[in-house]
Amino acid sequence: MEKIIKVGLAGYGRSGRDIHRLAISKDPRFQIVGVADALEERRAEAAEECKCPVYNDYRDLLAAGGFDLFVNATPSLYHVEGTIAGLKDYMVLSEKPSATTVAEFDAILAASQASGHAFFPFQNSRFYLHAQKIKEIIASGVIGKVINIRLNWSGFGRRWDWQTRQDMKAGNLFNTGPHPLDLAIDFFGEGTPKVFARMKAEHAGLGGDADNYASVVIYGDDKPDIEIVTSSFLAFPQGDQINVQGTCGGITARAGYVKWKYFDPATAPKQPFWKPWSDHRKYCSEQLNWQEWEWQNAVEQKNGFNDIASRYYDSLYNVIVNGKERVVGLDQVRRQIYVNEQAHLQNPLPTCPLP
Repeated sequence: MEKIIKVGLAGYGRSGRDIHRLAISKDPRFQIVGVADALEERRAEAAEECKCPVYNDYRDLLAAGGFDLFVNATPSLYHVEGTIAGLKDYMVLSEKPSATTVAEFDAILAASQASGHAFFPFQNSRFYLHAQKIKEIIASGVIGKVINIRLNWSGFGRRWDWQTRQDMKAGNLFNTGPHPLDLAIDFFGEGTPKVFARMKAEHAGLGGDADNYASVVIYGDDKPDIEIVTSSFLAFPQGDQINVQGTCGGITARAGYVKWKYFDPATAPKQPFWKPWSDHRKYCSEQLNWQEWEWQNAVEQKNGFNDIASRYYDSLYNVIVNGKERVVGLDQVRRQIYVNEQAHLQNPLPTCPLP
C-alpha cells in the first residue's frame, strides 16, 4: 500500500481551496488533515469539504500538528514567515512568490537545512506539456540558434483587492509573474541573467499602488533575449502566450497547442552578396523550403491549469517518497526571485494609502 502524505493546509482562498485542495482531492496518496483560515465562512467550508479540524491561524495549525507536509497558501505577505515557521517541524510547500528577495529565499533555505525538512516552491507552470514540447523542439536544433523568446501573460482587467497593494507583497510581477519567470529561467539555462525591466502602476483611483504592468528582459552572453510581459492593459490578444525566434525558424505556443516551422540551411539557395548596392532596387527575396508541424493536446487545452497542479503533486510525491529528482530546482527558483527583485529595484513605485 502506498504511503499517505498527510497535509496541513494554511489558507482556504482561491489558491488554497481551488488549486491545492482540488489537486489533493484527486490524488489518494495525499490527505488534508487540517486547514487554517482567518475567515469564519471559509473555515466552515473547509470543515465541510475536507472533513477535518479547522483553525483561524496557521500557527495554531502548526501547533496542532499531525501531518507531514505544510502547504502555505496564505496571502503573499505571510509566505516567508509562515514557511520558516513550518520548516521547524514539517516539510513545506509554499505558494508563489515563495519570497520577494534573494535574502528572504536564502533564509528559507537556511531554515530548511537547519531542520532537515524539505522546502518545495509551488512552480506549477513548469508542468505545462506545451512548455516541455517547446524545450524538446529547441533541443532538437531544427530552428537554429534561439535569438528571442517572448512570454506574454497578459489581458485586460481592473482590480480593487489586496493583490494591487505593495504593502501586501502584491502586484502583477509577484502574483502572475512567477509563472512566466519560471519558464524563462528554465529556457535561459545555467547562469545568472542580466535584467532590464519597466513597471507601471495605473489603478485609476481604485486603491492600488503595486505594478499592474511589467515588462522584463533577461539576457546574457550567448543567451537568447527572453521577454516576460504581464500587463493588465492588453485589450486585444497579441498572438500566443509563447513565441520563440530562431535563426532557422520559430515556435508559437499556448496551452495544449504548439506550432513550429523551420528550414534546412543545407537546402537553402546560395546567395552571392550584392555589390555595390541593391539589385535593380529590389529587396532581398527568396523561397525557402519551410517545414511546418503542429502538436496538440486536447486535455491540456480543456483543463490545463488544473492539470499542472495535479502533475506538480504527482512529482512532489515521487520526490518525497520515491527519491526522484526535483523537476524545479531550488537554484532555479532563487534565480527567478533574483530577477523579480532586480525588476522592483529598477522600478521603485510610489506608495499610496488605502482610500
